[in-house]
Amino acid sequence: MSRKLISLGTLFLGGLAATLALVMPLGAQTTPLPIAVELLTPREGGVFTDNVKLTFRYKLEGNAPEVINSREPSQTIVARITVQPGAQFPWHTHPGPVIVNVTQGELVYVLASDCVERSYPGGAAFIDPGRGNVHTAYNPTDGETILIATFFEIPPTGPLTIPVDAPSDCLVEGGLVAAHH
Repeated sequence: MSRKLISLGTLFLGGLAATLALVMPLGAQTTPLPIAVELLTPREGGVFTDNVKLTFRYKLEGNAPEVINSREPSQTIVARITVQPGAQFPWHTHPGPVIVNVTQGELVYVLASDCVERSYPGGAAFIDPGRGNVHTAYNPTDGETILIATFFEIPPTGPLTIPVDAPSDCLVEGGLVAAHH
């Protein structure tokens, strides 16, 4: 009799576990990070085998044209960055230039130098000049924004971003940019 009860109990618990697994998927219980960075290339990689010179020429609307000559383009890293709805990057800069491809969603990019919101939808690309050009960015949508970023001039160790204090004359609050000049 006790073997029958043990068998029935085991069968009941197994059925309960299977039902819970269907009703409550394990993946749904974890909350994603507001901004997740996945390195697609190793930190020690990204070295050109050929002699490469890299120059970017770009002009943002309302600004003068700029030229960036890369000192050491071989130090590259490629990352996939997932930005959750409403998430905002802290104010920062990068050691060198960054090419950003928006593959899904939308990203609003704000330079501290002019406080202008520049919107980049999925399929768009832009250059972040790095080298002291302070900026933030945020996802204004209700869905995930996914970026593929290629960082140039990255030192062998240390961060990909250099955090800075928020500029006092350019505030970004909940996706709203207010310039106080």
